[in-house]
Amino acid sequence: MKGLTDKQRKMLDFIALFMRREGMAPTVYEIADQFGIRAATAFAHLRALQRKGAVKRSSKARSLSLTGAARRPVPAAFPQPASVAAEPSPFLSVPVLGCIAAGAPMPAEEQAGEILRFDSSLLPRGAARQKLFALRVTGESMRDLGILDGDLVLARQTAEAKSGDLVVALVDGTETTVKTLALLPRGVVELRPANPDYLPQRYPAGEVSIQGIVVGLSRSY
Repeated sequence: MKGLTDKQRKMLDFIALFMRREGMAPTVYEIADQFGIRAATAFAHLRALQRKGAVKRSSKARSLSLTGAARRPVPAAFPQPASVAAEPSPFLSVPVLGCIAAGAPMPAEEQAGEILRFDSSLLPRGAARQKLFALRVTGESMRDLGILDGDLVLARQTAEAKSGDLVVALVDGTETTVKTLALLPRGVVELRPANPDYLPQRYPAGEVSIQGIVVGLSRSY
């Protein structure tokens, strides 16, 4: 197909091979990982390919497809993803460990195998070098901080936190919740919601174990 740059031709080859190998189209993030570029750069290439009539795509997930004009012999293999030393990928792979309550504390549910792809540029400086995990939120108690039912919170694993931190807390060794931490006199811990429909919960310090501090949020529409 005429009018394509060398990078765009290689991108078409990768899309064709990925579709043959996986049975579905790659995401923008997977294309970015393959070529060692940022997702915004990969998206710009895809828009250019759309304008040139080489691909079609919609707002649905994995809706990318090749047009008849763009179809070429599918390569037998494709090089491994480009070295991130040239242009570091800003995306982190973070394990989703289960569900967490934004309401009354609830038992955590394991969701082994689920991975969250998170843009490290949205995190506080240095957070990407910490041990991170993600939990899916259930409930509306943190609504006024913009944490809604179904969101994924990203947390930095730590056992230490100070008053005012937004924490993942384990209550009585069995139940997890996400709340704002307040350390009160006489060894009392208060877990504060961000919704007037919910009341703060107080516990003896020995009944609350900090699992992490929330550093990011992911939401699907």
